[in-house]
Amino acid sequence: MLMTFDGFFWAVAALVAFLFLQRGLHREIQAIFLIATRSPGVTLAIFSLIFLPGVFLHELSHFVTAKVLGVRTGKFSLIPTVLPDGRLQLGYVEAAFSDIFRDSLVGLAPLLTGLLFTVFVSVERLHLVILWDTLRNGQWNLFWMGLRTLPQIPDFWIWFYLAFAVSSTMMPSESDRHAWLPLGLVSGVLFGLVLLAGAGPWMLANLAPQLNNFLRGTALILLVSIIVHLVLILPLLFLHRLLTRLTGLDVG
Repeated sequence: MLMTFDGFFWAVAALVAFLFLQRGLHREIQAIFLIATRSPGVTLAIFSLIFLPGVFLHELSHFVTAKVLGVRTGKFSLIPTVLPDGRLQLGYVEAAFSDIFRDSLVGLAPLLTGLLFTVFVSVERLHLVILWDTLRNGQWNLFWMGLRTLPQIPDFWIWFYLAFAVSSTMMPSESDRHAWLPLGLVSGVLFGLVLLAGAGPWMLANLAPQLNNFLRGTALILLVSIIVHLVLILPLLFLHRLLTRLTGLDVG
C-alpha cells in the first residue's frame, strides 16, 4: 500500500527541499549585491534582471491561461515593486475573479509551464535522461564521465541559466493561490461522496497508479531544479562570507 503512494511522499519532500533552497538562494543573491553595491535600488534592479526570463514566463503563463479560459485580464507588468508588507513583487498580471476552478488553473499555470520548461531543458538540451539511466543502472564510471562532459554541450550555460531562472520563479505566489483552499474543500467533499458510493477499490486499482507515477515524475523534475539551485548556492554562500570578511558588512 505504501508503494502505491510513494510518489506523494517523494513529491512533498522534493517540494519542501526546493522551496528551502529557492528562498535561501534568493536571500544570498540579494545579500551579495547589497553588500557589494550598498544600494537597495541597484540590488533590486540586478536581482530583477537575473530572474527576468523566469518572471516573463511566469506572468505570460497567467495571461495566456486566463485568455484561454475566458477570464478578463488587465495590466501586464514586469517592473519590480516592493509591497507594503516588505515582499518583493517582480511582476504581475491583472486578472478578474471568475470561479474557483478557473482561478485555480490561472494561479497554477506558472508552476506547470515551469515544470514543462525544466523537462524540455533536461531532456532535449542537456540530455539528462542518459545520465539518469547510467545512474539507475549503477554504471558509475559512465555517470561521472557524462557529468564531466555536460559543460561541453553547446550552449550549456545558457540553458543552465534559463533552467535556473525559470524554475526559481515558477512557484505560484500567495495571490495566485487564493482559490486553492475552496477548490480543495470542494474536491475533498466530492472525493468523500465518491468513496461513500463504493468507488474506492476501483479508484485504488485504476487511478492511484497513474497519479502515483505522475507525482514521481514531478518529484524527479523538482530534483533537477534542486540540483541546479545546489550548484549555485554553495559558491554564493562562500562569496557572501568572503564579502562580509572583506568589507565588514553583512545583511541579516
